[in-house]
Amino acid sequence: MDARFLGIPELAEAPSVAVVVDVMRAFTVAAWAFAQGAERIVLAESPDEALALKARHPEWVALKDGPPAPGFDAVNSPGLLRSFDLGGRTVVQKTTAGTVGALAVKEASLVLCASFVVAEATARLLRSRDRDGVTFVVTGEDGRADEDLACAQYIALRAAGAGTDAADFLRRAGASRAAHELAEGVRQGVHPDDVALCLELDRFPFAMVATPEDSLMVLRPYAVPSSTDAGVR
Repeated sequence: MDARFLGIPELAEAPSVAVVVDVMRAFTVAAWAFAQGAERIVLAESPDEALALKARHPEWVALKDGPPAPGFDAVNSPGLLRSFDLGGRTVVQKTTAGTVGALAVKEASLVLCASFVVAEATARLLRSRDRDGVTFVVTGEDGRADEDLACAQYIALRAAGAGTDAADFLRRAGASRAAHELAEGVRQGVHPDDVALCLELDRFPFAMVATPEDSLMVLRPYAVPSSTDAGVR
């Protein structure tokens, strides 16, 4: 598999297949939202769009980066979100990097959103599609975030069928700037368990596929078959 690793500013055109990686914390949070019962996640362009969607659909759950804010129901923290009952609900998510990256490649034929907690399912889905070229969008720090790059490189190796030990990749992520800032309380809207939750390899058995729906970019869980010859339907 021919894998490219690009930051958001380096995306000159929409790739055919894109894997958008945000480990700390957007797509760890998204996976937790699905685990807590969410039906779908709408990826918002801006806080204003998230609030406008919430105003039109009061039953939806709006979440964002940073501290709690009026109009938002939750913050972008897996440790805090795991206490929410999201059964059957729509979540609106706006983050600094992850949602921006996904929206930047919305024209791709296949958009996956990923982190360590869904790494193996994401790799299996890529194998099932049998595509030669995959662009991994490293969302943090304009493509330099080591937690996102480590996760992207790990998924790429697993998608290529390599029997790869995840320990070094997880170690890199745990030593990253983002992990340090979360652990030290530099970032707001943080739970003490966030870093550990972001480093839980393959906690969830599904991949996450983003597709356009009624002018919105919508993320849904996808249960990847164990057979490598099945794809997205």
